Amino acid sequence: MTSEPLVLAFDTSAAHCAAALLCGDRVLCARHEDMARGQAERLMPLLQEVLTEAGRDWSDLDAIGVGTGPGNFTGIRISVSAARGLALGLDVPAVGVSLFETTTTLANRTQIAVPAPRGQFYLCDTDKDAAPVLTADLPDLPVALSTQHSATEHVTTMARIAAARHTGEVDRPAPLYIRPADAAPSRDKPPVILDAPPTGAP
Repeated sequence: MTSEPLVLAFDTSAAHCAAALLCGDRVLCARHEDMARGQAERLMPLLQEVLTEAGRDWSDLDAIGVGTGPGNFTGIRISVSAARGLALGLDVPAVGVSLFETTTTLANRTQIAVPAPRGQFYLCDTDKDAAPVLTADLPDLPVALSTQHSATEHVTTMARIAAARHTGEVDRPAPLYIRPADAAPSRDKPPVILDAPPTGAP
């Protein structure tokens, strides 16, 4: 184990699969692949490839960093579930990092907007203790868009933030959901289950 923390971060909150391996302040490897679907099947092989390229192994890791969104519901669940499982199996902390946090660091601004479905935005002022909101319009002040930075930049920043936090008290990563899921439970009445007639009944 090196004296500098080795942190593996990954993110599938949008149409991509991204990962970065950080040792201290050095990026050993960073990869990102655009994909609209298939992140669940691609994530673990990609993480293995990143570790192999850097000449490291799972047992070398000191912490896991994971993107918590906001973004695609299924994509966020994929990464957060993987991070929790890896943290448990490797006995290392997993640190959840949002796109609001990474954009704040990358853009050096606190008013952050993340594109949402139907031309809307998730808006957050990271300098205030207020929950993010979903809005159709951006405010008339400087706002940093998360999409102004690449998936590789975001996931590398996730690794840096996780490296800075992993020695403290950290909660298990959880998805950052700001709006309800598009898929809703069926409103149809459940079918009526009829009791079978007794044996010998006409």
